Amino acid sequence: MAAQIHRIKVVNDVSDLVPILRAVGTTLRLKLVRRLGEEWLTAEDIEHEFGKEGTKALAFFEKLRLIDTRWVAREGRRQPEKSYHFYYSTINVNTTSPLAEISEVLAIATMSPKEYEKLEAKIVEAVGTEGRFFSDVAEELKMSPTRLKGLVKRSEKLEYRGHRVERFRSEGEA
Repeated sequence: MAAQIHRIKVVNDVSDLVPILRAVGTTLRLKLVRRLGEEWLTAEDIEHEFGKEGTKALAFFEKLRLIDTRWVAREGRRQPEKSYHFYYSTINVNTTSPLAEISEVLAIATMSPKEYEKLEAKIVEAVGTEGRFFSDVAEELKMSPTRLKGLVKRSEKLEYRGHRVERFRSEGEA
């Protein structure tokens, strides 16, 4: 039996709280995080146990870089399968923020899905198919950097790449 590695997720930017809070924002996601913390599961295992929503949550965790992957050989199968495990065993929140920013971040993390989807759609439209520089999107949408960061980090459709906001593409997408 391999020794378990202890990894710590350090949150230095207040907007990084949004994906952490959203990762466990539903009962299904919380259960999936717990299961992935206990053992390695394949996408097939996750879909069998948690359904399509579990697979969708897995893609969200992948976007957030909260899961580790490895290939496993299963008895009776010709090809190895990709399996997943929660990457971190501890989260260390190490940030100081003005009250206005922490309030903004918490409001984004707890915002209703309907309200959030309207804002996300505006960002997706502003970003386009090629992506855009973060500051250009913030300026166009008249959002503070903290607000835009929090909204993008909550999104299952958007991600940061360098100084750009782009549409999220999972590993299997071109």
